[in-house]
Amino acid sequence: MREAMFIKKNVEKWTEYQQTNPGNPDETAQRFITLIDDLSYAKTYYPRSKVTRWINGLAAGIYQSIYRNKKERYSRIFHFWKYELPGVFRRHHRTFLFTAIVFVLFVTVGVVASRTNPDFIRGVLGDDYVNMTEENIANGDPFGVYKDANPFTMFVRIAFNNIRVAFLLFIGGISLGYFTLSILWSNGLMLGSFQYMFFAHGLGIKSILVIWIHGTIEISAIVIAGTAGFVLAKGILFPGTYTRLESFMQGAKDAAKILISLVPFFIIASFLESYVTHLMSSTFDTKAEAGLPIWVSIVILTSSVWLIVWYFIIWPLRLQKKGTYSRADGIVKRFYSTHE
Repeated sequence: MREAMFIKKNVEKWTEYQQTNPGNPDETAQRFITLIDDLSYAKTYYPRSKVTRWINGLAAGIYQSIYRNKKERYSRIFHFWKYELPGVFRRHHRTFLFTAIVFVLFVTVGVVASRTNPDFIRGVLGDDYVNMTEENIANGDPFGVYKDANPFTMFVRIAFNNIRVAFLLFIGGISLGYFTLSILWSNGLMLGSFQYMFFAHGLGIKSILVIWIHGTIEISAIVIAGTAGFVLAKGILFPGTYTRLESFMQGAKDAAKILISLVPFFIIASFLESYVTHLMSSTFDTKAEAGLPIWVSIVILTSSVWLIVWYFIIWPLRLQKKGTYSRADGIVKRFYSTHE
């Protein structure tokens, strides 16, 4: 349909909506739904037209009239974590899948390279770290590295470092994803080499029970931070029907929200590494008097996997199915279903 015909067909309706107030809530809802349908059509076929901005203004006016004086059932922070952030992440599930596949590929490269060339591990992790680990293994304390520092000092250092790496992954998106990919590459090689080193000494299962107490959340958060970087890059590279600046700004907002969401996960991972992993490492120390039961590690591992999968995958899908998640169609923003 040509724009002139589209306007002629609907202008009287839009003018009525602009000049008269709805008589009841049902009419308000009907007007809003009608305007959203018209807006979607106009945005598709006339994205830069004045009529598109007019319809958006009408829809936004109705939305604001509904929610301006509405008492918040939940606090803004609670709403962000329960609805807004999962909605943002749902829009970028494909980018998350891409990032996860790429990172797993890099880890696999680290494992294969370490297996075929033992010197590769030293090249990635450094001679000092490899020598220290091998000495700990020889002394019957393979995970002694987690007992070398004061737990609180270790907690602060690890949390700061993880957040720093996540920020670099995010900001790397400005380089069209090159630096994000580069950081994922280096971290993937390190993880693959590090994990293979323990498997090569017959400590594979034990290393999983110790290292992945904190590693499950920590590595997942690193992958999600990489997702934020690629979301930013995607906003620059693939603007779609938006201008490149508009696409970049929207991508930057979504990526920043994803990055912010990782802070508590990094704090949890740092706490687990500093205190729980610290104690669990004593379980496999032949000279230690006591450690934590193995079932503690299994419970934490299972809970960590479930937390990540549920919050970042299952919950966003459930919200989408119920229609209770944030929409970002570029024109009407922060629209929430009445199901919430």
